[in-house]
Amino acid sequence: MAPRLFWKGYLKLSLVTCPVSMTPATSDAAKIRFHTVNRATGNRVESRYVDAVTGKPVAGDQEVKGYEIGEGRYVVLEEDEIAAVALESTRTIDIEMFVRRDSIPWIWLDRPHYLAPDDKVGEEAFAVIREAMAAADVAGIARVVLYRRERAVMLEPRGKGVVLWTLRYGDEVRDADDYFTDVDKQKPEARLVRLVKSLIEEKTKPWSPDMANDPVEANLEKLIAARRKKNPARLKAEPQNEAATTGDNVVSIMDALRRSLETEKKPRRKGSH
Repeated sequence: MAPRLFWKGYLKLSLVTCPVSMTPATSDAAKIRFHTVNRATGNRVESRYVDAVTGKPVAGDQEVKGYEIGEGRYVVLEEDEIAAVALESTRTIDIEMFVRRDSIPWIWLDRPHYLAPDDKVGEEAFAVIREAMAAADVAGIARVVLYRRERAVMLEPRGKGVVLWTLRYGDEVRDADDYFTDVDKQKPEARLVRLVKSLIEEKTKPWSPDMANDPVEANLEKLIAARRKKNPARLKAEPQNEAATTGDNVVSIMDALRRSLETEKKPRRKGSH
């Protein structure tokens, strides 16, 4: 069953317009979520705002946004004042320009969404925009109000649809040079690189979504199921591979790589994973 749409509007390129719908491409709705409960009563615990100085509860109509300008000093803004500085959503994704898709570094990509035509009449216009972008190997850049804020977005053709990525704001992205400048000042030995390359070849497999499974989530599901049956079960922790020890038992990187290759090349027993 397809998820419920969370945005509907129009895709526009110059004079070409078509109705579209958007859905987040990812979801955490299936994740296990916990509530805080009172151990003594079993009742759910509620959280409330209290005044940090008086300790008294604050009524909802007395809660306002405040920006700290000094210790204990705030500029207070009302909700309508905050809303007024944001652009009103026109429900239109107006493609302002195009860029080479590979010119946008991965770090700027924030949230992916599926963009699809919203009716049969607009399918042709949608397909024309999608196919033309694919042929030119470009991505479109536009702006739209999502998640209560104006966002720059990137649109790229993908199969029969278009993937819309919200882009991070400029002040959210850190310069990699600040962290990697002092790395690799000494070039690694060629023989070590060859060994690692061989190890990579041995361990290379086709991508599968199973590689990104969450084992903690699965263990939580088992634990909850066991508790529901009034039969608590202790889950055994997976054994961890012990790293090479330091001191007198130091294992050189060359020996470690050779052993890794030998292990990967050994035929696996039938039924093992």
